[in-house]
Amino acid sequence: MTDPAGAPPSFPTFGSLDDGRATLVAARTTPTALWNDSADPAELIRAIDHGAVGATCNPVIALTTIRGNPGMWGPRLARLANENPHASENTIGWLAIEQMSIDAAKLLEPVFHAHHGRNGRLSVQTDPRLHRSTDALVAQAQHFDSLAPNIIVKIPATQAGIEAMRQATYLGISINATVSFSVAQAVAVAEAVEESLLRREAEGLDTTTMGPVCTIMGGRLDDWIKESAVRDRVLIDPGYFEWAGVAALKKAYHLLRERGLRTRILSAAFRNHLQWSELLGGDLVVSPPFDWQLRINENHLSPEARIDVPVDPAIVGALHERCPEFRKAYDEDGMTVEEFEEFGASRRTMRQFLQASAELDSLVRDLLVPEPGS
Repeated sequence: MTDPAGAPPSFPTFGSLDDGRATLVAARTTPTALWNDSADPAELIRAIDHGAVGATCNPVIALTTIRGNPGMWGPRLARLANENPHASENTIGWLAIEQMSIDAAKLLEPVFHAHHGRNGRLSVQTDPRLHRSTDALVAQAQHFDSLAPNIIVKIPATQAGIEAMRQATYLGISINATVSFSVAQAVAVAEAVEESLLRREAEGLDTTTMGPVCTIMGGRLDDWIKESAVRDRVLIDPGYFEWAGVAALKKAYHLLRERGLRTRILSAAFRNHLQWSELLGGDLVVSPPFDWQLRINENHLSPEARIDVPVDPAIVGALHERCPEFRKAYDEDGMTVEEFEEFGASRRTMRQFLQASAELDSLVRDLLVPEPGS
């Protein structure tokens, strides 16, 4: 692995720096890596041309991709069903996710080799229905890791999930913490991963091509802080809420760097461009949906290094004083490990992932057992 204080590897060129695309300029001139928040192959090819060096998949993304491309995925699901005549609808749905992930991973292999494993990875999320079982999460992580050399496995940053990350990292699997919104979660994840990296190194096992990251879903944190403020009848400058996720991301980034922890922060769940522009210059990952990349470029945003520019203390102070849920997310001791899965944003996100899994089952069911007369 690259030393946390060292320079990342040079980037292969997929486009010209003089074409005005801010995302490409930032990806090629700063340590900040751009990943695409989708594994849709057609979209990913375009995102790579905009500077993307990684991508992600989860039940929501997979469901959206399959629904949005029925001409491609209808026949593929039918073929998977025919090839696996005794498989459940759940199994067929996850086989489709695996196929989608393998396809996307192949597109990223040149970047993976150029970056020696630190980038060029495709994130595959573990089944959210396994979120209570460390053993089940580790077993699925091992399976996903075998699909392609450049897979990184997403595991929820809950008590069971963090223990799964500890075990998976020791097994040589690169992890991406998800269902993560807080500084406390980022620190807990990074410490668990570092413990296993050091253990591997002490035993003479390789860590040089591993690339662990910890997502902070900044936009989803913003959503939750806004909702909790309405619930608690809190009135502050409404623009302040747009900075909650950015504040947590910046604080987590600096804490992990100061402590020499090798897990990189990843900014996801975009709600505004600050979740890209305010993090540039940091040795971290930003993972916007492709449409956000297009919007950033269409608006000619300036790719300036702002990771070391603090969020206005007045904004952080008001959020911290008036919004208890922000304190939970921003303070390093804002939550215990046991409380991570009880956090409002965690519950809401896990429920959305579970619902997407159920809807994917339903989509496969309609293929296997169509309505009479359809």
